[in-house]
Amino acid sequence: MSTEIIANEEPNADINPLLAIMAKLRDPKHGCPWDKAQRFETIVPFTLEEAYEVADTIERMDLDELPDELGDLLFQVVFYCQLGKEQGLFDFDEVVKRICAKLTSRHPHVFGDIEVSSSKEVKDNWEAIKASERKAKDKHSVLDDVPVGLPALSRAAKIQKRVARVGFDWGELPPVVAKVEEEIAEVLAEVQVDSPDQERVASEMGDLLFAVVNMARHLGVEPEQALRRANQKFERRFRGVEELATLGGRQLTDYSLAELDGFWDQVKEQEKSPR
Repeated sequence: MSTEIIANEEPNADINPLLAIMAKLRDPKHGCPWDKAQRFETIVPFTLEEAYEVADTIERMDLDELPDELGDLLFQVVFYCQLGKEQGLFDFDEVVKRICAKLTSRHPHVFGDIEVSSSKEVKDNWEAIKASERKAKDKHSVLDDVPVGLPALSRAAKIQKRVARVGFDWGELPPVVAKVEEEIAEVLAEVQVDSPDQERVASEMGDLLFAVVNMARHLGVEPEQALRRANQKFERRFRGVEELATLGGRQLTDYSLAELDGFWDQVKEQEKSPR
């Protein structure tokens, strides 16, 4: 397929034009120097970035922009498939074949004769099937195949969910809260000595964060998403503080902390006011 044909291809549901563009970008003689230089491992950061951009677009409910972001994420999959094809490992067809097989095998209540009456039963069946798949791959720990590359908060939540399924979990909230309080006390104990050991402080902070993730899980909160929203809220409010500081005719650094806190309170009150 020529470059002109690719450029003028009308958008449709056919994946082949995109595969052709990818192959052209990787063409040893006429391809793009940057695309030709990439390897599996060098593409990973871009894949993560595109996934987060999809998540950000959804959280902002900018659904008009979502197809563009999903296209960027799809391109990442196509890039990996091109690399796999060049190395004789797999291609796009193989990826599609495997995900179709996985989805049909993990939904026997849709594609088989298993009957379920609730989402919980669906989830239980899904986990049982995944456990069988891990065993078939000689992976026997419930923690096998928890991706190492997940963001730390998400990985902590996934680890906790896995062990909870085999009964290693509190059945109610109070001991979870008590554990968070215990970890806070241990952090403070480390920092209140004459010469704090930074490694020990970091270790205790890690335990505290892990306990907070556990509390979020028990409250039905996705920790990664919750922290992203907290970041967005803080950023929005701090930008409001900057605006108020500018109206005061002084540089941000010229205000006292008490004055900046006053601006912060004003921004919070403005958010509560009806519009």
